[in-house]
Amino acid sequence: MLTVLIPTLNPHPERLRRTLAGLAAQTLPAELWETVVVDNASVPALRLSDLPPVRPAATRLVAAPEPGLTSARRRGLGIAAGDFAVLVDDDNVLAPDYLAQAVEFMRAHPRVGAAGGRCLPEFESPPAAWQSEFLPLLALRDPGATQVVAPPFSAGDDLRHYPAAAAPVGAGMVLRLAAARTWLDESAPGLSDRRGTELTSGGDNDIVLTLLGTGWSVAYVPTLRLTHLIPAERLVPDYLARLNRGIQKSWMQVLRRHRANPWPPIAAWTVPLRQAKAWVTHRAWSSPAARIRWQGACGHFEGRVAA
Repeated sequence: MLTVLIPTLNPHPERLRRTLAGLAAQTLPAELWETVVVDNASVPALRLSDLPPVRPAATRLVAAPEPGLTSARRRGLGIAAGDFAVLVDDDNVLAPDYLAQAVEFMRAHPRVGAAGGRCLPEFESPPAAWQSEFLPLLALRDPGATQVVAPPFSAGDDLRHYPAAAAPVGAGMVLRLAAARTWLDESAPGLSDRRGTELTSGGDNDIVLTLLGTGWSVAYVPTLRLTHLIPAERLVPDYLARLNRGIQKSWMQVLRRHRANPWPPIAAWTVPLRQAKAWVTHRAWSSPAARIRWQGACGHFEGRVAA
């Protein structure tokens, strides 16, 4: 049995419709999987009748009243049935064979705890050439046609050992529930991840590093393909700047949490000085791209503040 988890907060009706329609078109026999939509404090609260009619037959709606993507994922994984779960955002459209490919791969690789594949964009408005540098911030990835399986991560290893080519992003992440148990059972969960308008995003890496640190491998599987629907507002420079700052801050925090951060902690009082220097170094006034890079540096310093 496999469970598809879709955390959502005040979802865009058309993007959610396409997500659910993509699931309804899956080739994996319907009796082998279910869909759980996790309402993460939408206002008003979602009802099952609010979901688009084109959706998988076995669809449940549950509430996760505590805001935050990590909270919603933990709620969904806590009630997931079977051996595997697939994390799907409410703007992801899985290829029709995604679930079938996921089950086949995970059954063939019993020591892989998490896997992911290609996350390809569908833009509402095409990005400008200068924005290509920042598209990975939107969880877009296509590492190519070669499968990669990365071995477990030893406690204390630093950033140089992080298997970036193999580590899955949250969009489309396939989880072995037995492997995810340690992450689920933590009494003090890690980063809150996306919460309201916050753009922190360390939750994906927290899951991956927890699995790697407890003896599981992770994998990139090129036959897993999904489309990420990108609205025009996610390419606005201000949004990309906020996103880069949140990602870099949470990346430092999650590395420290797993004792894998090669950058030493810094005192809070030094952060404004470091950010001011970075303003000059990155020439943040000179272009939107420079400002986005500077915001990333600001987040890096904020994430290194000693706890």
